[in-house]
Amino acid sequence: MAKEEALTFDGVIDEILPDARFGVVLENGHRIIAYTAGRMRRFRIRSVVGDAVRVEMTPYDLSKGRLVYRERGSAPVNGKRQRR
Repeated sequence: MAKEEALTFDGVIDEILPDARFGVVLENGHRIIAYTAGRMRRFRIRSVVGDAVRVEMTPYDLSKGRLVYRERGSAPVNGKRQRR
């Protein structure tokens, strides 16, 4: 069991970085570096720039986080959602 509960924030991906990391702008305006959670990696959930995501962070380091959920139907590109 964790000593402190994780903080959860909503945000938008603004940059894709190497090694399965993402630049995320949180709803409060702060920018963090986040990595994909194990379940998202396991089920191959792809995230692109503009996706609305939910990020978990530890209260000990507020500059890093973990992507735990990608909102469905987010990130329209030219009015349409692209399929891969």
